[in-house]
Amino acid sequence: MRKKLGVSFIVIMLIALVAVLYFTAAEKKKYVSFHQFLDDNIPVSSMTLAQSSYILDNSGRSISEISPQAGIRKNLINEEIPQYVKDLFILSEDQHFYEHAGFDLPAIGRALLTNAESDTIEQGGSTITQQLARNMFQSYDKTYNRKLKELLYAYELERKWSKSEILTQYINAVYFANNMYGIEAAANYYFSSKSSDLSKAELSFLASIPNNPTIYDPLKHFEQTKKRQERLISLMEKEGKISSSEAKKMTNEKITLHVQKKTDLYPDYVSYVEDELRALVSEEKGYAKKITKANDKEKEILSKELDAEVQKLLESGVIIHTGMDRSLQEKAVKAVKSSLITADVEAAAVVIDHKSHTIGALVGGKNYKKYEFNRSYQAYRQPGSAIKPLLVYGPYLQETGKGVKSTVNADAFCKDGYCPQNYSGQDYGNVTLDQAFIHSYNTPAVRLADSIGLKTAFSYLAHFPFKKVTEEDVHLSSAIGGFTVGMSPLEMTNAYTVFGNNGSFKSSHAITSVTDADGNLLYEWKEAEETVWNKATNDKMRTLLKHTVTSGTAKKANFQAPYLGGKTGTTNDYKDYWMVGLSNDLTVGVWVGKDAPTNLKSIESNAPHLSIWKKILIP
Repeated sequence: MRKKLGVSFIVIMLIALVAVLYFTAAEKKKYVSFHQFLDDNIPVSSMTLAQSSYILDNSGRSISEISPQAGIRKNLINEEIPQYVKDLFILSEDQHFYEHAGFDLPAIGRALLTNAESDTIEQGGSTITQQLARNMFQSYDKTYNRKLKELLYAYELERKWSKSEILTQYINAVYFANNMYGIEAAANYYFSSKSSDLSKAELSFLASIPNNPTIYDPLKHFEQTKKRQERLISLMEKEGKISSSEAKKMTNEKITLHVQKKTDLYPDYVSYVEDELRALVSEEKGYAKKITKANDKEKEILSKELDAEVQKLLESGVIIHTGMDRSLQEKAVKAVKSSLITADVEAAAVVIDHKSHTIGALVGGKNYKKYEFNRSYQAYRQPGSAIKPLLVYGPYLQETGKGVKSTVNADAFCKDGYCPQNYSGQDYGNVTLDQAFIHSYNTPAVRLADSIGLKTAFSYLAHFPFKKVTEEDVHLSSAIGGFTVGMSPLEMTNAYTVFGNNGSFKSSHAITSVTDADGNLLYEWKEAEETVWNKATNDKMRTLLKHTVTSGTAKKANFQAPYLGGKTGTTNDYKDYWMVGLSNDLTVGVWVGKDAPTNLKSIESNAPHLSIWKKILIP
């Protein structure tokens, strides 16, 4: 009885299918209406296969592969797919590919009869077009409802695309086990090679997998995959695609896998690049401006739209070019690890090429793991005296035109109840700006800021992108680092690049450009350079920074070099240690502390912040 019902169902379904897809001339109006329905509901023209994107270092080598949620894929165009691969799939999967309109009714009938016999969905009778439709539009659940929808999708694909386009997309879409989709990703993964460089025997081996990726997973069932490869080679010989001697040679060829793991290097840097990409898209697409003006609900909606935009970009297979220098990155990571003796003390480091305005290295912590809290740009801490060059001395020298040997009072200071002290608690009388700077006296810095006015001082700081600085920070204690929230190591290092560019500032980034796979430019930062102070002021600041390294608070970081200059910073109760400065080519910022601010006077004598800074810059 069940068998008869199954056969009846098959007949009814086939009749319905024919009625839907093959209209008579008398029903032209319905035909047009049906096609309009397909056009409206199956957007074939806008459909693309998601593929992997790549992050490259400054020499063009891949440091990270960003795969879509569906898996790893590298799309090829028709001309890049070996003809042998096309012949293989047509013969093994759909011998009537060039004859049918997306579905093979006899094959469907045979499959449905087999399924009715077993009362399950055992055979699919799917054409290459149907399999592509399933990959692109449908789930893999085995139901008759899904099968009918799959047929409609396949029919629409055949209407809109040529056979060549369908076959190309199928070869890019089909699953090759182990999260690999498409022949190119499979070739890269299993043989560490391009598909165009593989032998016919190796291509036959790969083509064996999609028929049943579980059974023919070459990593788990190599012998079974090899047996299917031999059957495919025999089929190609039988159909006259290869000669008998060639088939024998291919069958005897040894298949050796060279599995290439997904590239995922330098987590500190890559984590930041992915965040910066979102910021770049936000800026270019106008989301940044909209979000600043939006209310909370609107911000949430805009944020989701932006995430979707970024995901779409990544799934299009873009190349993200960066300024990461491998040797610098490895050097910086090593410097942080080797300089921190105390177990729970952390550090962050940033290295910027201030001539090209590119971020060369980022260290998010001494044992950083991808997507963890990245202290190089996510940690906002009090800057201590490291803020003085940007907020006090640079503005003061620019506003007054005075030299580094002019004097300032280093005795006690009090104004409106605010009475800061020097680090030693002592008074020093009148001292030169040079002496006040290199020994990081506090009262002179507060006096200088007060003398030019806080609004003036902060007008200079506004040139730098300090995200957390607000009107609430415009008070005298900020002159020695007393900010409400603070700055990140990346922000501080970025700002210090002004001293390497004659007083002009242009924000630095990790991403130099984003291109498609063909090299066409899609995104790049459009940063304007602006003058913060003149060259004369900048030269004076470089002198102060240099003397700090040669004979001031940063002298432990000194070594023989054409130029070295920097400024240290220590916050109240020794919770944060900073060293930010530059050589002729690089600007380097280092922060040392605990994630939960804690008194760290015990590590002061070891000066890990100076050790890290020196190890990064020393040749």
